Amino acid sequence: MPDTAISLTPMQLATGDLEHEIATTRRMLERVPEEHLAWKPHEKSMSLGALASHIANLLWWQTLMLEHDEFDMAAPQPTVTAPESRAALLQEFDEKVAVLREALAQTDEAALARPWTLRRGDHVIFIQPKIAVLRGFGISHMVHHRGQLSVYLRLLDVPVPPSYGPTADEQGM
Repeated sequence: MPDTAISLTPMQLATGDLEHEIATTRRMLERVPEEHLAWKPHEKSMSLGALASHIANLLWWQTLMLEHDEFDMAAPQPTVTAPESRAALLQEFDEKVAVLREALAQTDEAALARPWTLRRGDHVIFIQPKIAVLRGFGISHMVHHRGQLSVYLRLLDVPVPPSYGPTADEQGM
């Protein structure tokens, strides 16, 4: 019997995962209700707008990881503000997606194997191959917060789009 296994490179795997999660995340962000950007489900929670903005900003982190070999959390950070509208949120997301795709296009397999360091000053938090950071710290982190966003939407009675299969909203439940 012939071998029908498909062999993918680490870059093909990373790119396929990333493109799927980007499309799914954008569908979720498209549902963010502008009138509730300041809403929080709990006093300890981020506001809806801050959570949505954080999700969009995670694309910046992924680009940063591809373009640099380390990040120091003790260094001054760019200011991230909650969006003023859904259109502004989606524009920010789309712009960061374009920059990330360009960074991926400029990255080769050897670069994905290089170590990437997250530190806070002299304290090293972790060192992992870039491909692992892209998957864990980038893609999985985005998926985690997208899950939070789906709960926010459900609590606000906004129909939740599918992530990995149909939602109750799509099945008429």
